[in-house]
Amino acid sequence: MKVKNKIVVALGGNALGKNPDEQVQLVKHTAKPIVDLIAEGHEVIIVHGNGPQVGMINLAMSTASQSEFKTPEMPFPECGAMSQGYIGYHLQNGIREELLNRGMSIPVATVITQVIVDKNDPAFTTPTKPIGAFYSKEEAEEMISEKGYNMIEDAGRGYRRVVASPLPIDVAEKETVKTLVENGHVVITVGGGGIPVYRDGNALVGIPAVIDKDFASAKIAELLNADYLIILTAVEKVAINFGKPEEKWLSSLSAEEAERYIAEGHFAQGSMLPKVQAALKFLKSKPGRKALITSLEKSKEGIEGTTGTLFVNN
Repeated sequence: MKVKNKIVVALGGNALGKNPDEQVQLVKHTAKPIVDLIAEGHEVIIVHGNGPQVGMINLAMSTASQSEFKTPEMPFPECGAMSQGYIGYHLQNGIREELLNRGMSIPVATVITQVIVDKNDPAFTTPTKPIGAFYSKEEAEEMISEKGYNMIEDAGRGYRRVVASPLPIDVAEKETVKTLVENGHVVITVGGGGIPVYRDGNALVGIPAVIDKDFASAKIAELLNADYLIILTAVEKVAINFGKPEEKWLSSLSAEEAERYIAEGHFAQGSMLPKVQAALKFLKSKPGRKALITSLEKSKEGIEGTTGTLFVNN
């Protein structure tokens, strides 16, 4: 079968569960539109979020460290690695099963992926991403004093640790991913935005941070020379004036239009904004590249041009 497009698919949180049982069931549903794309002859690389899962792992390990058993506290990069393995295990099995159900014998693999950041990224001076459990003010002050954590009061529910969200600059395992894709494998990579690391000579050193999954998706798509970046979310299209009487759903966006709408504040921080920014970044990385934002169920129709918001260069 001739390959039509190389596509990086970024799965949103709605495609995964908040506990193991829920996740196993949800990935069976998630696998179907992904395999639809593969059945059409596209090369598909999958990226996923990990917000609920890494939070669950971090909370469990933190709680265990305070128990009578005094389990060693797990650093945040290691929690990210655990989440990649846990989610990848379910995703690769769900996709493999759906492929076999359709008579398609295609190998599926998860690559535990390190994403390289600049340790001097300005994001490290202003951490913004809350992780883990809620604590009292006294507990938060103790963690600041003893562990050097950054803690903030979160919406009246208590204090939480915050970490930085630096931009990805490279993917350590890009050649591994590239080789697998070129040899016909379906690859799950940069899960949760990847494990954040920085270069120290020949070493890669983990750093507590959360790389935005959509920016990491754009970076791996760029490095793999993908034709399409599909960012899947809860809605079918991107809107301006969202939730207002003059709300307008967009079928296409040029780079200039996207930049103007970003400047006008149409997209919510932590929601649609990073998706639009990531789509724009990939679009501008090389002529001929396209990005699409749509819902999981509409990904095939989006590629066919019948729905979704398509980002194209004029």
